[in-house]
Amino acid sequence: MNKLLLAALVSGALSVSAFAADYTIMAPAAPGGGWDQTARSMQEALTADGISGNVQVTNVPGAGGTIGLAQFATQDAGNPDALIVGGYVMVGAILTNMAPVTLNDVTPIARLTGEAVAIVVPAASDIQTLDDLIAKLKENTGSVSWAGGSAGGVDHITAGLIAKTIGVDPTQVNYIAYSGGGEALAAILGNQVTVGISGISEFSSQIAAGELRLLAVSSEDRVPGIDGPTLKEAGVDLAVQNWRMVAAAPGITDEQKASITADIKKMAESDAWKKTLETKGWVDTYLDGEAFDTQLAADISATEAILKDIGLVQ
Repeated sequence: MNKLLLAALVSGALSVSAFAADYTIMAPAAPGGGWDQTARSMQEALTADGISGNVQVTNVPGAGGTIGLAQFATQDAGNPDALIVGGYVMVGAILTNMAPVTLNDVTPIARLTGEAVAIVVPAASDIQTLDDLIAKLKENTGSVSWAGGSAGGVDHITAGLIAKTIGVDPTQVNYIAYSGGGEALAAILGNQVTVGISGISEFSSQIAAGELRLLAVSSEDRVPGIDGPTLKEAGVDLAVQNWRMVAAAPGITDEQKASITADIKKMAESDAWKKTLETKGWVDTYLDGEAFDTQLAADISATEAILKDIGLVQ
């Protein structure tokens, strides 16, 4: 009897393992940035608790994620094992680039995280505070070069909104877009630009090491563990939060979508994922189902309005 029970338990365990989905997650950007970090953190969390038996991450950089998005929508149509990360940056890039493939061409699953944007300068910079940066922008807006992520993304939008809020022409912002956080970071550390702007997690190690000086973060409140003022505390009445999401391929069935959503929800509730949020300073903004579909439509509309307001979209 004990042998039969043991055999049944072993058989059941093997069945669970056999039916655990294998996923390939596309990060539509170069290694080192927020999407790459999100995809690889998902890889760790999905496999740590056995939610997935095997997870692979691929990188397809370019044009704010729209190159990867187009490839994903075309090549992975109907594939329930394929996922792609995206978010605020991708929404902006789709609008800015007038991309033929949009988030309507994939299957949105869930919003995962929120993150404040950080404004930094090299440690050797003569810019000591946000007030110093504002003075330079007011003196000659175009002389201040900003290194950040893709054109039309949250970094670009935040730079434009800062300019508008302090009363200078946002269309004159000298923004230099990089396809990945690693490339932008190299430009900042190499003193090729005046200021860097990106998610806190992309700069946190260099801030802690004293290689970068944090001028401000874009959140409503101070970020735990980060020694730096908010934009509002520094005198700029503005708050912006980046957000990231995961989507599945187009053409999957309702049952497949439900299964993927269940896996992602398990991941979002796992100890491994919660530890990642704490380590990287990401905010848990998990949302799925119809509520996420509604919020995503509202975010796309709001982003289009902001991009028009600061002159990035006509």
